[in-house]
Amino acid sequence: MPIQVNVVPHTHWDREWYKPYPVFRMQLVELLDGLLPQLSADDSYAHFQLDGQMAVVDDYLELRPGQRATLAELNATGRLTMGPWYTLPDEFLVSGETLVRDLRLGLARAAELGTAMRIGYLPDMFGHVAQMPQILAGFGMADAVVWRGVPAAIDAPAFWWEAPDGSRVRAELLPDGYSNGARLPDAGPDLVEQVEAFRLGYGARVGDPVLWMNGTDHQLPQPRLGRVVAEANDAQDRYRFAVTSLADHLAGAPRDGLPTWTGELRSGATANVLMGVASCRVDVKQAAATAERWLERVAEPLATCWLPAADHPHAFLDWAWREVVRNAAHDSICGCSADEVNDAVLHRYAEATRVAEALADRALVRVLAASGEPAVAVNPTSRARAGVVTAIIEGEVAPPHTQQLTVRPARQRLVTVDRTEAVQVVLRAALEDPRVSRAGLETGPDGSVVATIVADRAPKAIDANALRVELEDLAAADPTGVVHLEVERPHATQEVLLRTPEVPGFGWRGLAPADLGDHAVRASGQGLTNGLVTVVPDQGDGTFSVDGVAGLGRIVDDGDAGDTYNWSPPDHDGPIDRPVDVDVLVSEAGPVRGRIEITRRYRWPTSVQGGRRVGAVDTEVVTVVELRAGEDVVRVSVRFDNRSADHRVRMWFPLPEPAATSHAECAFGTVERGLTAEGGPNEVGLPTFPSRRFVEAGGLLVAHHGLCEYELVDLEGDPGAERARAIAITLLRCVGVISQGPMAMRSLPAGPPTPTPAAQMPGPHHAELVLRVRGAAGAAAGPHVADVAFTPILTARRPGGTGVGDPGASGQALRTDAEVSSLTRRPDGRQELRAYAGAEATVLRVDGRTGEVTDLAGTPTGERFEGELALRPHQIVTVALDEPAG
Repeated sequence: MPIQVNVVPHTHWDREWYKPYPVFRMQLVELLDGLLPQLSADDSYAHFQLDGQMAVVDDYLELRPGQRATLAELNATGRLTMGPWYTLPDEFLVSGETLVRDLRLGLARAAELGTAMRIGYLPDMFGHVAQMPQILAGFGMADAVVWRGVPAAIDAPAFWWEAPDGSRVRAELLPDGYSNGARLPDAGPDLVEQVEAFRLGYGARVGDPVLWMNGTDHQLPQPRLGRVVAEANDAQDRYRFAVTSLADHLAGAPRDGLPTWTGELRSGATANVLMGVASCRVDVKQAAATAERWLERVAEPLATCWLPAADHPHAFLDWAWREVVRNAAHDSICGCSADEVNDAVLHRYAEATRVAEALADRALVRVLAASGEPAVAVNPTSRARAGVVTAIIEGEVAPPHTQQLTVRPARQRLVTVDRTEAVQVVLRAALEDPRVSRAGLETGPDGSVVATIVADRAPKAIDANALRVELEDLAAADPTGVVHLEVERPHATQEVLLRTPEVPGFGWRGLAPADLGDHAVRASGQGLTNGLVTVVPDQGDGTFSVDGVAGLGRIVDDGDAGDTYNWSPPDHDGPIDRPVDVDVLVSEAGPVRGRIEITRRYRWPTSVQGGRRVGAVDTEVVTVVELRAGEDVVRVSVRFDNRSADHRVRMWFPLPEPAATSHAECAFGTVERGLTAEGGPNEVGLPTFPSRRFVEAGGLLVAHHGLCEYELVDLEGDPGAERARAIAITLLRCVGVISQGPMAMRSLPAGPPTPTPAAQMPGPHHAELVLRVRGAAGAAAGPHVADVAFTPILTARRPGGTGVGDPGASGQALRTDAEVSSLTRRPDGRQELRAYAGAEATVLRVDGRTGEVTDLAGTPTGERFEGELALRPHQIVTVALDEPAG
């Protein structure tokens, strides 16, 4: 019986990469303009796959709207497959929620044109997260197709891939990637020889039937395919070739006797996973963290909790999510693209963030109105927590349990101008400011004139003509004389810091300072303490200690002769970790917030040339170590002006106890990793790993804002039983080319040698981290620490209001103790809650609410939710909540 060879014509379409999106779209239009008539006219060209992502369809239809019916017809007849993704994402550098929204958007758009390919098509992602099988199964998919990341232990054409919760999909391996059939010969016998060579070269990893992917990056369809396949069949009887779809291939693929792999796929054994993309162009990773946080953790839950269903801003949120999903494409979020692509990615993130911020502001107005309070603190996350916020209150002396930042006196001189200028300056100040009700002029003994405007928000009582005449008369009498413009307010005000009392999850509390008690920030020797944590700077090297763990915050700069895909050390390199000099200043000493400012000066090389770091440039690195009242964490910010190229800057943190493993956040949970990474013949296994918001090892938890790369370093112990004594967080990695090779960490190029001067990251940089050392028994888990660190407690006050609210007044829109990934509204108006369990089984409870369980696509499963639901370890669950009674 002949061996079946299933030929799947396709193109892998990077929407933007070494060329910007507008240029690649021109090629996309050329591709589809040629493909569609060919599919309609040539039955032998039986099928074409549009790369598993709907963005290419939308990009085409924007310019060719008249082709919608043709695309739909070809889709309906099985000649053209599309979806399930909207873009093919990087799985490690975006949130789990972004992955869900990506699939939802892709499936919805495909449904509008008929149907979607229900396969977890993962052809070029740089490794795969542990929860991907559960995500795919949650969308009703039973199969995945993978290339990168599969370990050497899997020596088979397919395997069962299990998520930590036990969900599994059958994973079809692409042993030579998605391009093994891209080089279509002109004659059928030559195609037979190609398949023979492929089977011989990859042995046990080639299945029966053979999957022959006829396409590659931006490849146009090959019209001769039908003829060549027919010739191959006529020339021999060992193989039977057929042009078909990926779905048809998988329908006939064996499912028995397959090996099993549980967890993430990050091996470089057979294909590069390009381990350095987590630290390339850190500005993009920080922008992604900001946009996802404001959408997932702030704007959506606030709008869902506090706006009526009819007023939910679906259209604005959908638009913002589409921009975030477009950026999730692996070449976009990874930063391994041309500089102008990076600019476009940053712009999309900025616009999505701005939409989310504006929606949050509008929701806060509703919260304030519902509260009846003059000022409130609002918690957009699920767990009750307190936070440090600013407030505007009356007076010039800070009340107890607050910390004064600025004072605005009751009377204040704004500007001094000559009398000619004063005509327009005073009139505009008096008439255009809605807070001003009265204005007057007085002449002092020295002949100077004081123009006073009264900003009391009372109704205007200003005779504009009389004021103009008086000002013009003064100018005519003495054009060069001076007029002092002063404002008079009803009372002095001040901006203060305060720590709120605990604010309910998805709720609010009247804004007022909490009693700081024993946990106020105060001086402690040369450092600071709040009774929970003590921080002491080292005047010698600029590091600091937390509760006796010394040496934290060491800056280590080393060379990088690699590219956007991989860090690679120069041939001759030595790290620089000792500053030239150090200054330490306690800039704030409490009681609400304390700050220690550490300024270190280094001489860093300017670049790498000929395998050596050369030149020298003075670089000042300012580290601010911050302690807040009532918190058991330490906040660290780092800023410097980068004037060096070809280097990597990391911050090292010694661990309280040596560690052999780390636990890092990825999509919908954490993953445990050891001290090594599996490499292969083309890529060295470098154990620099990604984390989404935090990583924990040896009693130290590090939460971060978009600093996605870490490594356990400073190893000790015998081979095979090593322990790491520190963790290094990459602050910046600077390179000048998309790809090059050969180099120390990778033998062959991974892309074109396009120069990327902006990827050298010149200019100012700012990084933020939060540390928790030896968390006490019962201390909050990593996701909660990340929220405390970076998801703000928001405030709202009535316009023109000062003062505080009643701390005894509070409200809560939804009460749950779950680890919430998303709270939003469905198109049918119901609230949708998505949550997940950690390493232990748990119970999802939502007080006073019922509903129905859905899959990740939002389709009801038939299971009712009656206020609580048992979750197995690592399980993801989505619930459509009924409207509360009454």
